[in-house]
Amino acid sequence: MAEAAVVPAPDAIRLAVPKAYVILTANSIPDRTTALSIFLHLRETLAPFKRVRRLEFADLPKTISGKIRRVELRQQEELRAKQGQRGAQEFREEDFPELAVR
Repeated sequence: MAEAAVVPAPDAIRLAVPKAYVILTANSIPDRTTALSIFLHLRETLAPFKRVRRLEFADLPKTISGKIRRVELRQQEELRAKQGQRGAQEFREEDFPELAVR
């Protein structure tokens, strides 16, 4: 992972869940396996209430000075929620049955 930003994403059950936008390094592939490895790492290192529930591989909007424009990401999430859409490369924790607690 090269860079990431976390914003709230609207959720029907929980009101909002943390969603991470991730830019990968040049030699990484934005696929299901990479998303699973990130989710597994988060489960090992973070408390359950801090865990990211959604993950999207996408470019991050930035200001002229290079800061991440989280406002744009939040607005994008609200718009998608109203339209009932998901991001093109979005992965959700519930998409991975191997993460289910046994």
